[in-house]
Amino acid sequence: MTQDRSAIVEDTYAEGFRSIFAEILVTARDYRWLEHCCHAVTGHGTSTIMCDSEVGVSRLLDGVSLGQETPDGRVGAVIQFHVPRFRKDRERHLEKVLLARISQNVMTCPTARCFNRLETENYFKLGRKISFFGDGHQFREERFGTKGWVIPTMGGEFYLSRRFGFSDGVMGGNLWFMSRSEDESILAAERAVEAVNMCDDCVLTFPGGIASSASKAGSKYKFLIASTYAEYCPTLKNKLGDASRVPDGCQSIMEIVINGSSLNAVATATHAAIDAALDTPGLMRITAGNYGGRLGKSFIYLDPQRQGALANGN
Repeated sequence: MTQDRSAIVEDTYAEGFRSIFAEILVTARDYRWLEHCCHAVTGHGTSTIMCDSEVGVSRLLDGVSLGQETPDGRVGAVIQFHVPRFRKDRERHLEKVLLARISQNVMTCPTARCFNRLETENYFKLGRKISFFGDGHQFREERFGTKGWVIPTMGGEFYLSRRFGFSDGVMGGNLWFMSRSEDESILAAERAVEAVNMCDDCVLTFPGGIASSASKAGSKYKFLIASTYAEYCPTLKNKLGDASRVPDGCQSIMEIVINGSSLNAVATATHAAIDAALDTPGLMRITAGNYGGRLGKSFIYLDPQRQGALANGN
């Protein structure tokens, strides 16, 4: 039986913020090597707090089904890379991220190839830069209907696109699942993750798509830019007293963070996640983190009607 949405879902919003993002397609001979490649290229890409970027798999392609084709007809994965737009060196930084992760984590993976997914006016000439690894034996060639570079390797050849585009995106969409036990909060978040993974143009960057350590901006320590959100830590409820924001009976809160190609994409995934988690046993409340608009201006309302009104300019 479906629970009353209004009794579970708090009338609030997640405070996202603008990013610039790139999107690539990696392919491999089979899912085993595709998985190895994805794990490597997305590694240490969970949070911009201490990672160079936020990186995640948007969707998997089987290579042959209608709507799932890849240039070379093999299995593939669409991967997004996000950096905050408020970085002054955002474009240069994103290029460095792509240069490092494609050269060190895609090119090194047996059977992998790398294709650009964004045909935009703005782009990086990464193919040429990475091709220098060929030590003069690299060459330009059109393959699989795309223009790219071929780099001889001990394993055979590595092919990648000439140019990689980038565009504006959104980071920081989030949901918190307040539950009566750790197992139940994880289950709610897992159901939400499955729903988001079915949505196009979005990524989840934390382990298994879930973060158990949601953070707040700032800290009592001057050398930290973020710290544990003490007011939402269940084990601190008695210590903090009235300052605690943990509901009575709540023993665990899990978070998912959603990045995407647009505000609409993140909002669509957010509402799909809420619907999927709503009937989880032990789930007390679904809410989201925000800072009253101080962090970003990309609001994702948990109420789809309010989000729709925002999209329509009402």
